[in-house]
Amino acid sequence: MTGALIQGKWTPGWYDTGRTEGEFVRAEARFRRWVTADGSSGFETEPGRYHLYVSYACPWAHRALIFRSLKRLEAAVPVSVVEPIMSDEGWAFSPSLPDRVNGFGHLHQVYTAAKPDYTGRVTVPVLWDTKTHTIVSNESADIIRMLNSAFDAFTEVRADYYPVRLRKEIDAVNDYVYAHVNNGVYRCGFATTQKAYEAAFDRLFDALDTLERRLADARYLVGGVPTEADWRLFTTLVRFDAVYHGHFKCNLRRIEDYPNLSNYLRDLYQVPGIAETVKMDHIKRHYYMSHPHVNPTRIVPKGPLVDLVKPHDRGRFGPA
Repeated sequence: MTGALIQGKWTPGWYDTGRTEGEFVRAEARFRRWVTADGSSGFETEPGRYHLYVSYACPWAHRALIFRSLKRLEAAVPVSVVEPIMSDEGWAFSPSLPDRVNGFGHLHQVYTAAKPDYTGRVTVPVLWDTKTHTIVSNESADIIRMLNSAFDAFTEVRADYYPVRLRKEIDAVNDYVYAHVNNGVYRCGFATTQKAYEAAFDRLFDALDTLERRLADARYLVGGVPTEADWRLFTTLVRFDAVYHGHFKCNLRRIEDYPNLSNYLRDLYQVPGIAETVKMDHIKRHYYMSHPHVNPTRIVPKGPLVDLVKPHDRGRFGPA
């Protein structure tokens, strides 16, 4: 189930891959404003002012939940969670998972509240400003950087996951991982021609092989310390064996078949506060029940058994 807003009106419809020779092309985020500590952007950091709309199922929204947890910003930045299964109107709220700030029934209403004639996809995460009643950002890469540094006055956590000295390398790794892994699994799963699927498939597993080799010599992707590059990769890896391997036909190997990637995945999962952000029930129900073009029966598989709490070997590189 998917669709988009066209001039502020919800319009159901699957992705149009006819114009791209069967390739899935992700739309760019439309809201790219920033919260800053000094308010120079027009959005000043204040506790409770900003509200985060997320899905536990979505890897892009998961990034934001992870940074909110890592920086211990739960009190400063409250959240509303959408239902895992998309309705005929896209992401939806319910009595058990309500919109806690605006009382809307569907996420697309958040978008039209910010821009009544909005045209485009309705995605999570969304950072909402309760003071000016608008969307600050719907770009996960930007939101995690705001959570990383803009709210430091309201947390005792001083960890910096985008340190200046490593930014160039982090950016390069992010670009590579996004193109070939984060978005690569979708380019496999949503491809509508054999050629497009096989090209995406080959790029994906070439990238996983490259990352496996990189992690043979270092505990983390950049600089020997955990950075945003690790967490951006994590949200794809944690969904891979349960969803992407079967549902998106990314089935050359599982993450469990990669010694370094599988241990690295468990290492990150076992960081305090991270396991609570991983809702596998939401993840599996969303993918298998919200993509009728991919899984028309909407049957959710019971497996596989993925053990993320068993010991890992990443301590051999030294402490985190």
